[in-house]
Amino acid sequence: MYVILTSKPGRFHTQPGSGMTVVQAYDYVFYGQTRAVFEIAALEAPSRVAIIEDEPPHTVNHVSTKFLESFATLDAALAELHHLIRFGSMDAQLVRTTSATTRSE
Repeated sequence: MYVILTSKPGRFHTQPGSGMTVVQAYDYVFYGQTRAVFEIAALEAPSRVAIIEDEPPHTVNHVSTKFLESFATLDAALAELHHLIRFGSMDAQLVRTTSATTRSE
């Protein structure tokens, strides 16, 4: 099973909990600017995701993965990402990158 984690640079970032492994990451680029980072994580067991504000006081919320939409396959999760970013002829794209979780370590 797979879930999609979202981070918005300068606003908040997500950290996968135990039982989750980030397998792919994408920058969401809208008219040349990175607006979000999407990570597709394999979910091996029920877990919690930490959502951490980037600005002080750096509030942390722990959200159960049962509240996240899940996908049976990696391809299904990726198809959902492509569906989410498309709206008419707007200049929006997904750019594959290294995991945001990896970049912050």
